[in-house]
Amino acid sequence: MRLPVNHALPIAAALLLGGCATGAAKPPPALTGPAATGPAADYPVEIGEPFSIGDITYRPSDQLNYDAVGLAVADEAGGEGVTGSHKTLPLPSYAEVTSLASGRTILVRLERRGPMDNSTLIGLSPAALAQLGVSGRAPVRVRRVNPPEVERAALRMGNPAPSRMETPEPLLAVLRRKLAEQSPLGPPPSSPAQMLSPANAGPVAPEGDKPGAEAEPKPAPTQPIAAIDPDRQGAPQPAQPAATEAAKAPEAPTPAAKPAAPVPEGEGFVVQVGAFSNEAGARGLASRLGAEVSRPGKYWLVRLGPFASRGEAAPALEKARAAGYSDARIQRVN
Repeated sequence: MRLPVNHALPIAAALLLGGCATGAAKPPPALTGPAATGPAADYPVEIGEPFSIGDITYRPSDQLNYDAVGLAVADEAGGEGVTGSHKTLPLPSYAEVTSLASGRTILVRLERRGPMDNSTLIGLSPAALAQLGVSGRAPVRVRRVNPPEVERAALRMGNPAPSRMETPEPLLAVLRRKLAEQSPLGPPPSSPAQMLSPANAGPVAPEGDKPGAEAEPKPAPTQPIAAIDPDRQGAPQPAQPAATEAAKAPEAPTPAAKPAAPVPEGEGFVVQVGAFSNEAGARGLASRLGAEVSRPGKYWLVRLGPFASRGEAAPALEKARAAGYSDARIQRVN
C-alpha cells in the first residue's frame, strides 16, 4: 500500500533555507589600498615650494647628505609617534638626531614643515623628545639617513626605532664648536646652498653671515707693520725698502709636526664600514673611502684604520657615515 506524499514539505524546506541565506551577514569588503603603515606610506615624497618666515626664504630640496647643527624644540603636532618637523628636507624622510649634551642619537621620521621660527632647526614630537632625553630648546645635530625597512616600519607604526651608538666626546666637541660659531642663532643652515660637502663633516654658516667671525680677529700682515715701525718714523723713508728689509728678516724655523706614533700590529681600533660576500664589491668601496680590505673569515671586511684610540677613530667613523654607511662602527682590531 502506498502512503500519501506531502508535496508541501520540500517547498517549505526550500523557503526556509532561502530565508536563512538572505538574512546572513555579508562579509566585509576586502581592503583595496595598501596599509597606512606599509612601505608605500613613504611614497610619494613631497618636496614643496619655497616659503618665507619673516625675511628668510627656505627652499625645500631632496638633499641626501644633509648635516646640520641647531636647536630642537617641542612639536606638539607630532602625536604619539617619534616624528619631527623640518623646513627643507623631503616629507616623509628620515634623520638621525643627536643630543650635543649627551651624545645620544635617535632615528626620527620627518612628517611636517616647521618649526616656523628662524632660530630653530627641527621640531620633535613628545615621544622623540623623551627618547632623546631632552626638553625645551636643546642643541642637536640633524643628519639625513636612509634606514632599513624594519626601522622605517617601526616609526610608521608609532614605535621608536632602536637607539644608535652614542656619539664619542671628541666629535661632540667639534659639533658644539660649530653651533657656537652660529651664535647668536639666526637662520640655521637648513638650505642646501649653505651646506658643505660631507667630507667636511658638517655645516658652517657662510663667512659673510657668520656672527662668530668677529670674535676671531685676523692677524695683521707683516709688511704694513714694518712700514709704520715707530723707530723709523723720525726720518721719512721710501715704503718699498722698508718692506724689503722686513722681507729679508730671518724667520724662526717652524718645528716639524710630530708624526703620530705607529699603532702596534694587532692592537688599536678600526672603523668597520661594511662586510661583503664578494671581493669586488669590498675593494670598490675601499677605493672610494681610502680604506683597507681584509678577509679574516667568510666575508670581505672594509675597514679604516687602525687608530690608537676611539677618539682618533671618531673622524673616520664620521667620514663613513657621511658617505651613507650609517651602520659603520668603531671596534677593536681583534
